[in-house]
Amino acid sequence: MIGRLAALTGLTLMAQPAGACRLALVLAIDVSSSVDAAEDVLQRQGLAQALVDPEVMAAFLTADDPVALAVFEWSGRYNQATLADWTVVQSPDDLIRLSAQIAGSSRSHNDFPTAMGHALGHAAGLLQSAPACLFQTIDVAGDGINNEGFGPVEAYRAFPFEGVTVNGLVVNAADFEGEVGLIPFYMNEVIRGPGAFIEVATTFDDYARAMRRKLIRELGVQVLGGAAAPVPQG
Repeated sequence: MIGRLAALTGLTLMAQPAGACRLALVLAIDVSSSVDAAEDVLQRQGLAQALVDPEVMAAFLTADDPVALAVFEWSGRYNQATLADWTVVQSPDDLIRLSAQIAGSSRSHNDFPTAMGHALGHAAGLLQSAPACLFQTIDVAGDGINNEGFGPVEAYRAFPFEGVTVNGLVVNAADFEGEVGLIPFYMNEVIRGPGAFIEVATTFDDYARAMRRKLIRELGVQVLGGAAAPVPQG
């Protein structure tokens, strides 16, 4: 089953190289057809802005052990594109460079469905090639429920997610999500693992604020045993 689903996502799972950090964090942003060109600019620029927010930078750099970060965009079952490969964040300059890289990136696809299970499988593959860290977290941002290929539940059964926390950034801007609401979908099928949570952006205009808040929470100093970081106010 793992081999078949990995083939569907185009993955080759790799062994972890040597390294040391407190958290390997994968950010996955939605570029499916429900996200129009203006909304894509808002989320891309929102992430870029969040990475250089003073509180976010402090959260990245507050501990002795660094954070490793990778970012990709996703849509259909075969449509995942790297925006930033693994970077061990050790200084403000690293975040400034990553912010500029995200801000200057171009959308790879714009007319494919929402294949979230495949995106999660791709993220699991990325974690296999991450620096060796104490914790691993995937953050999936999106404005729609899965509507192509296998879903998150199947992905969690088929790919290596042991010890991985999956959080969600819900862009709750769509007019219609069928019988399954977007927030319940994320709560019941997407987030998983110790301390998992969702952050909600009410529109794409709210993306930068929601991303900032989510990153501050995710980057709270991890404690062995899975204690969640405190939730910031504001």
